[in-house]
Amino acid sequence: MTTKEIEELIRAGLPEATIVDIRDPLNDRTHFEATIVSPSFEGLSRMQQHKLVYKALGNSFEGPLHALQMTTAAPSQYKG
Repeated sequence: MTTKEIEELIRAGLPEATIVDIRDPLNDRTHFEATIVSPSFEGLSRMQQHKLVYKALGNSFEGPLHALQMTTAAPSQYKG
């Protein structure tokens, strides 16, 4: 997978997200880092926020995506 493909999946599943920043720090196209800021996360626990992202990614973890380290926040929580 590419960072662009992951970003597109997340933006499709969380269209109100204001920040979707995907990085491939090892440049191996399987281990990624993401920062996602969305009003949908307001009032949700970190685990609930991550579940929304996993839902947006669908079955990507069954194929090319191996690991995704996430930082998620509602706009009111984001310290960017």
